[in-house]
Amino acid sequence: MTYLDHAATTPMLPEARDALMEALGEVGNPSSLHAAGRRARRAVEEARERIAAAIGCRPSELIFTSGGTESDNLAVKGLYWARNAQDPAKKRVLTSTIEHHAVLEAVEWLGEHEAADAEFLDVDEYGRVTADTLGKALADRAGEVAVISVQWANNEVGTVQPIAELSELARRHGIPFHTDAVQAIAQVAVDTTAVDALTLTGHKLGGPVGVGALVLGREVPCMPVQHGGGQERDVRSGTLDAAGIVSFSVAVEASVKSQAERTQRVRALRDDLIARVRSLVPDAILNGHPTERLPGNAHFSFPGCEGDALLMLLDAAGIQCSTGSACSAGVAEPSHVLVAMGADNARARSSLRFSLGHTSSEADIDALAAALPDAVARARRAAS
Repeated sequence: MTYLDHAATTPMLPEARDALMEALGEVGNPSSLHAAGRRARRAVEEARERIAAAIGCRPSELIFTSGGTESDNLAVKGLYWARNAQDPAKKRVLTSTIEHHAVLEAVEWLGEHEAADAEFLDVDEYGRVTADTLGKALADRAGEVAVISVQWANNEVGTVQPIAELSELARRHGIPFHTDAVQAIAQVAVDTTAVDALTLTGHKLGGPVGVGALVLGREVPCMPVQHGGGQERDVRSGTLDAAGIVSFSVAVEASVKSQAERTQRVRALRDDLIARVRSLVPDAILNGHPTERLPGNAHFSFPGCEGDALLMLLDAAGIQCSTGSACSAGVAEPSHVLVAMGADNARARSSLRFSLGHTSSEADIDALAAALPDAVARARRAAS
């Protein structure tokens, strides 16, 4: 098996897996007052401190969740509700056209059910939201904006956004700025102090599935999405997964510590992958920003192919990657990211994402190079 889908989920780091197995042997609800509960609580709080130290935030700013989707929904909905409750005139929600569906659909839901004014910022041909675009959106009605949410790095094409510039604009107007940094943490330098709320999750950086966090500034008002026992600053109720959190913290610490070395190695592999794909399939189109992109991301459109067919042909050859389109009710649809970047439907439907991670090697690139030409030829014959 050649695994080239690290952006979907990356294998657990050995140290995170070991930490999880050890923690699973312990018993105790972190909210219980007896000795076992206090041990579980101590493990959670030590993990909180470990993550905070690794990513540069205060421990009290970490809200543990079940992962990226929950954190995104909590940030977008919670910040909107809190700001709108303070001032009913604040009804605008700004986000980009290429966000992950966890943000896009949360914003759309607010528009449909909470009478929010949902606005989607255009991106350029590389998938970037420029400061000029956001500035124009804020020029006349900044006082009506409840929250802004822009991904740190796109999950499909890998483009990294100018978050510092965008968040600075938001701060000038006193608007909370949220970023989904699920893909960015451990791949690029992330300054958590630049934003008011930030999403991260375990399984994208070598931790377990089902645990993540929202970094939420202490002074940033946020209404809870779910109610219950009042855990996590009364922002996110629910029994904490102590074992998962411990493993998550080990993964964050290890991945951030090794980021510089791993990024250099993975970028070299990615550049080799890009060069070899272009050599083998000369008309393949690299999508996303040519330089401001995640080190492990190589996203291509293959003219004349259906992305789903090409994916399955590569899968049959032992190459596991991802299509750039979303499948709904069994019907493949063009990638909303590529369409927003100006691609036509044919190009958007012909895309594949190859994503590298900590287990990737030159042998993976060799295997892809060996399988790709025949797969493309067969996919084109099938589409003709």
